[in-house]
Amino acid sequence: QVHLVESGGGLVQPGGSLRLSCAASGSIFSISAMGWYRQAPGEQRELVASITSGGRTNYADSVKGRFTISRDNAKNTVYLQMNSLKPENTAVYYCNARIETTSVRVNDYWGQGTQVTVSS
Repeated sequence: QVHLVESGGGLVQPGGSLRLSCAASGSIFSISAMGWYRQAPGEQRELVASITSGGRTNYADSVKGRFTISRDNAKNTVYLQMNSLKPENTAVYYCNARIETTSVRVNDYWGQGTQVTVSS
């Protein structure tokens, strides 16, 4: 069993900042890519940012320069620092991780989602 638990969402004013965290636990042998996705009402889920085990990052164009993804491999945790938030960033944010378990199986796992609301 593998679980991803997110935290750090909430309500913030435009221009504000939030930091999301996602910790993976369970029968983990290794974690390759980790990432954050978001889904706004009526929209498809989209990639926000991703990071490899070696630290290579990738960002959606709309968040470049404002959001920063990082990870702590020792803690199996990925972070998303979000600055200069805009109302259009309002969405449910989901953590994703590609995990090889101790039973030598590789799967994509998802967190339960955390709501981010940017509003005055």
